[in-house]
Amino acid sequence: MAKEGTEIAEETDQMMDQKEPENPVSPVIDPKEMRAVVLTGFGGLNKLKVTKKPMPEPQEGEVKIRVKACGLNFLDLMVRQGNIDNAPKTPLVPGFECSGIVENMGENTQGFEIGDRVMAFVNYNAWAEVVCTPLDLVYKIPDDMTFPEAAAFSMNFVAAYMMLFEVANLQEGMSVLVHSAGGGVGQAVAQLCSTVPNVTVFGTASPFKHEAIKHSVTHLFDRNLDYVPEVKKISPEGVDIVLDCLCGENTGKGLTLLKPMGTYILYGSSNMVTGETKSFFSFAKSWWQVEKGGCSRVKTAVQKLLSLYDQKKIKPLVDSLWALEEVKEAMQRIHDRGNIGKLILDVEKSPTPLMANDSTETSEAGEEEEEQEGDIDNKERMPFIQ
Repeated sequence: MAKEGTEIAEETDQMMDQKEPENPVSPVIDPKEMRAVVLTGFGGLNKLKVTKKPMPEPQEGEVKIRVKACGLNFLDLMVRQGNIDNAPKTPLVPGFECSGIVENMGENTQGFEIGDRVMAFVNYNAWAEVVCTPLDLVYKIPDDMTFPEAAAFSMNFVAAYMMLFEVANLQEGMSVLVHSAGGGVGQAVAQLCSTVPNVTVFGTASPFKHEAIKHSVTHLFDRNLDYVPEVKKISPEGVDIVLDCLCGENTGKGLTLLKPMGTYILYGSSNMVTGETKSFFSFAKSWWQVEKGGCSRVKTAVQKLLSLYDQKKIKPLVDSLWALEEVKEAMQRIHDRGNIGKLILDVEKSPTPLMANDSTETSEAGEEEEEQEGDIDNKERMPFIQ
């Protein structure tokens, strides 16, 4: 037995002493490069691609973040189609919010340490493995908040908070009508309304979402039916606040339901993709890009929102996670009204095998790009709504 054991040990040593292949197959990682989603020009989904970009380094007053998750918003689709004021030049890296880990800091940067878990607003460039953004736009995230939740938190909840409390002055006993109640902003609105006593929330959403979101609103209606008489049966005087992301005929309905001296806020619409109206989001980002006072207001809002999160009164709702390479499919999911909550680009996620990647790309406007004969399955598209 001892001899047999010695032979096995010698054989094992010989195996360990064997030389490794001279050219082992392993991924080549260039520390000076990173992966990023690039918008090559304004237009349809085929204008997006994942490619290598130079690694950014923080300038004075900036924080360098190793990105874990990015938020996908209505604003990003407006950017993709060029339907925003002062549209930037392409090619560009889209995205305005992300979460991740502090990797480095520029000079005159205080308040953070390498390794801190953070979320941040970014002036474009968020859909990448690494971003650099000013110190004032970075916030530490709670220990129990996941990176996808953090990426779903900042834009949606800040927008919802600003609309409800800064613009509409939501108070106890008021009533609110919110469209697309199952979307990221809609769910943020519903949760924030629940933090104020006796607020009645009327929500509209596609029927298949009702079961999942019925607990978050007081009264829920099918967005495809005439909800006006139903709302008036419950509240004959109408509602105090209307948050409209649909526009079109819904604007007339909303105005019909609005109480005298009520507040009507248009923050998006299916017409955005053709540039017919302006969106709340098209100027919302100016709060943290232009005026210092605006940045201060956002910081105050984030602090209050994080306090509500710590009290377990609000919680970001994540619909699904997508790899960077699946950004086209993620955008299409929003277009098809398939999401309940926020869609997240997970930077570390591998693409799902056999993910739909046809050579024909279909734009949200219903027009095929690079059309090929016989490929007409997706010619009819529903209006884009988040």
